[in-house]
Formats: sequence, structure tokens, C-alpha cells
Amino acid sequence: MPADFDENHLSVFDGFVRLDGALADDLSVVNSARVSFAKKSDSLDESGIGLIGFLMRERHGTPFEHNAFRFHIKCPIFVAREWFRHRIGSFNEFSARYSFVNDDFFVMSPDFARTQKGKPGSYSFEPLDIDKAIEAHELIHKANQEAYGKYKDLLALGLAKEQARMVLPVSMYTQFYWTVNARSLMNFLSLRTHETAQREIREYANAVEELFSRKMPITHKLWVENSRTAP
Repeated sequence: MPADFDENHLSVFDGFVRLDGALADDLSVVNSARVSFAKKSDSLDESGIGLIGFLMRERHGTPFEHNAFRFHIKCPIFVAREWFRHRIGSFNEFSARYSFVNDDFFVMSPDFARTQKGKPGSYSFEPLDIDKAIEAHELIHKANQEAYGKYKDLLALGLAKEQARMVLPVSMYTQFYWTVNARSLMNFLSLRTHETAQREIREYANAVEELFSRKMPITHKLWVENSRTAP
């Protein structure tokens, strides 16, 4: 295993999902429920697993809220803006108002290029013809570089960072911290791992789910068995 290996850090495109910290385990669900009867368990046994299953199945959700995951995310701005629509956690993001923006942009690979058909709310997507996909890849890369060049030109003129950033595209990578409990996390995952979610954010959501499953394997397993519906 490489010396710099971090099991809590998963690469996604040229970004990442990193579990920066967690106060979370399956036993927390059991004890949060059993406090109603002034009871507490020191270990997770079969009755505790059965209780988690009951809570999940009957959608008694509050016992899944007494835990916390703190994620550090690096993703394109257009992915972050979809992420921030989930008002179920706390966010702090990199500020291009105060900091110089590096030349760091998401450029889709040609095999990710797709064309959409249908009407809003019922689109279907199909792979874009490979020649057109390669041309699209090149156009996006060129647009990113041109925009970044203008950004540096504006800074060279003495324009404030908070105004120079206006020319940067949503393909620019950003970073943020996200703190969320397991119940809200399952809600996020049920939506953003679904086949109807944009593919780019699905890749990030899949990484989040992998880290969630490692910390709370029983909760994750029973959530999957209950149609991936948040309690």
C-alpha cells in the first residue's frame, strides 16, 4: 500500500471527495432510538441490527440524525451549484473574491459527451457522435483557457479579484466543506445517485456513498434494501 494512501480520500475526475472527519456509526442509531426507554447499548448486536431495520422500514428518521460526516470536496462549480441546492447541511466554500484562482478546470472526456432529446423534465441522453464529441472537448478546453487568460489580464490591470472572477466559467474547480448527518446524507444520495441526476454529480455522489458505507455499513445496507429511500 503506498505511503500516501488515504482510505478516506477518493478521486473523482481531477477532483476528490475526502471524509475529513466523522462522528458516526451504526450504534449511534440504536442508542438514539433506545433513549426513549432509558436504555443504552455498548455494542451492536442482532437486536440492534433489527432495530435499525425497523426504523428504516417504518421511516422513523430522527435516530439517523445523531451523527455527523464532514466532507472536503473538490469539484467543478456547476456540480457544486447542484450540490448546494440540498439545504440539509452546512457549507463553506473557497472564495475567488479573496484568493487567486488557479488554472484548474474540468474538461469532459469525449466519452462523457452526450446529446439531449425530449422536453424539460423528461430528457433522454445519448452519446454524442465521437467526432463531434472530440470537437466539443477541444472547444471547451479552448474556452476555459481564453477565459482564464482574460481573468489574468484583468488582474494585471489592477482590477479587484472579486470583479475579475466574473469572466471565469462554471467548469472551474472549487472546494468546499460539507457537514451533514446520515439521514440527510441518505436523502442526498437517493436523489444524486439516481440515473436521472446529471452524470457528473452522480460520480461524486457515488464516492460519497462509498465513504458513508464504510462508516455505517449496517445503516447503508438496510437503506439499500429499503429501496434507497431516506427514513
